[in-house]
Amino acid sequence: MESAPGQKPEPEAAGSPGPADGVGAVLERRWTRRRVLAWGLGAGATVSAAGVVGVELVSHGVLPGHQVLLSVEGACAVPRPVLEFSALGPATSGRFFSRARHRVVGYTIAYPPGHGPGSVLPLVVVLHAYGADHTDALSGMSPAQALALRVDGRPLLPMAMVTVDGGGGYWHPHPGDDPLGMLVHELIPMCRSRGLGRPAQGLCTIGVSMGGYGAILVAEKYPAMVKAVAAISPAVWTTYAEAHGANPGAYSSAQDFAANDVVTHASALQGVAVRLASGTSDPFHPGVRILAAELPHAVVDFSKGCHTGPFFLAQEPPSLAFVSDHLR
Repeated sequence: MESAPGQKPEPEAAGSPGPADGVGAVLERRWTRRRVLAWGLGAGATVSAAGVVGVELVSHGVLPGHQVLLSVEGACAVPRPVLEFSALGPATSGRFFSRARHRVVGYTIAYPPGHGPGSVLPLVVVLHAYGADHTDALSGMSPAQALALRVDGRPLLPMAMVTVDGGGGYWHPHPGDDPLGMLVHELIPMCRSRGLGRPAQGLCTIGVSMGGYGAILVAEKYPAMVKAVAAISPAVWTTYAEAHGANPGAYSSAQDFAANDVVTHASALQGVAVRLASGTSDPFHPGVRILAAELPHAVVDFSKGCHTGPFFLAQEPPSLAFVSDHLR
């Protein structure tokens, strides 16, 4: 069943990034994700307020002191991009029962300006961050806004965009829940039946934080299906111990981590266009640097920033332009 969803705030109101930045994935359970996300995405917070919150986070053992000091000192300050949009295309949302996930999942399909249901288009599969869902897969803009974005005054290639509920399992199979199988065997075939993302048109993946990791994972597992991948601040751990210590639910075992380690399997991306973006003060940055070293053909943007909404939002326009260029 489908219904036309309410649009997110108009472009002028898109400066406050969405509520899921993936920071919850690296937090200890004694500090709630909601409280940390409120801190991490508080783009309007003053330096003094950030300092107070930072001290409290350090005292609870949630964030390393160096990361908080960088935030207070301005290392996380990223200029808000000036976003220019064409008239928005339509978007529809619906739900289906996923046999791979053993539950009902929600999804949104958005169309570019001048297109709608029935159009035959390339497809962008957007994977959401930890703690998010299909309604807030992007930071600071809706899928319809993303497709209407003009980057450096130039519109994107007409393409559709789909988001879907993937849970908190890092987009790979877990006992009783297989979001990767849902994507490949249910969601993408559904979109292709509607003329979206067929092999002749092309398909790419994009994501933020956990979704960035997932976008890479899908491309590694199915490189013949994915033409391009853009990962913004991907949540890349370097060892199972590191991942388990931060988020015990991310991988069920060391063997599970090894099977889904995007660094180990980076060679699968040799024929896929890749863009990696990471803030130099992001806790995941060391892992992203290691991944980039395995991908000499990748376009890499390592610049000032942290694992926060302002960095995500600033990286979305060039990431969307990248996948658009590789779908032409």
